[in-house]
Amino acid sequence: MMREEGVLVRVPASTANLGPGFDTLGLALSLHLWIGMKPAEKTIVRMYGNHLEGLPSNEDNLIVKVAHRLFREVGQTIIPLEVEVYSEIPLTRGLGSSATAIVGALFAANALLDEPLSKQALFDMATNMEKHPDNAGASLYGGLIVAAWDGKQAYGLNLALSDSLTTVAAVPRFHLETKKARSILPSQYDMKDVVFNVSRSSLLAVALSTGQHDLLGVAMQDRMHQPYRASLVPGLDEVLKHAVRHGALGAALSGAGPTAIALVERDEAKIAGLIQYMSDTLAQHGVEADVFQLDPCTEGAVWLEGQASNIHDHIPVSSSS
Repeated sequence: MMREEGVLVRVPASTANLGPGFDTLGLALSLHLWIGMKPAEKTIVRMYGNHLEGLPSNEDNLIVKVAHRLFREVGQTIIPLEVEVYSEIPLTRGLGSSATAIVGALFAANALLDEPLSKQALFDMATNMEKHPDNAGASLYGGLIVAAWDGKQAYGLNLALSDSLTTVAAVPRFHLETKKARSILPSQYDMKDVVFNVSRSSLLAVALSTGQHDLLGVAMQDRMHQPYRASLVPGLDEVLKHAVRHGALGAALSGAGPTAIALVERDEAKIAGLIQYMSDTLAQHGVEADVFQLDPCTEGAVWLEGQASNIHDHIPVSSSS
């Protein structure tokens, strides 16, 4: 069944790794992508907001490609689509923009066809496209997720995150492609570094799920990717080492970067002090960044049923790309 009136979905951004949980830990964040999708006579993609400039507005658009991939998966004839997109998520900054687009496209296409696939099937498809399950799992399910992937199937468990926690994100005003950030990583690691990360990642999952936040400064340490990627973001190493002295419970590179993210208690003075410290430190290293509080998001991808696919009816769109 094709929903001729179209569908509208909303998907949260995410941060991955949280330090040691490389390609394993993901946390949904309260920045969102909206996708309106409906059948059309000719494919067209309309994009709104300041984060989508330069992306294709035809069949080459990632959202259209992914939607058509789902059509093929379920045996649906490929049809042209009218797609509207509004995003609050900066591209290539380590906030899961590609995973959000993939999850959103799969979720919207599935809703358009009256949900022939389960959420687990969508998770598997998104992970096979992303090649790691952390961002996709967080955007699909919301909250904090611990995930694994065997090359075909994705596995994920949600952990409860205390309402007393929020984050501060420092988003540099430059792009960093994930491919470049991965290329700088070594192909082999010393056993001691692997053990270091396994122990910290395990400790981190337990500390977050049990509310033992005093352990986060140790639990968010990493030796597998952040030391190598630090050179790509001037000032990052200093932020990661010293953010705990300025109110953070722990700090990490968000995904492949360049965004740095810190976990912090919901205390106005601590949040303000941490924002000032992260902003000043990056500025001292010549990095312009937007630094702000960013709440975790407990809700994953949602289909806004009963609402038209026209984003203008629901989102305060002020500018288009």
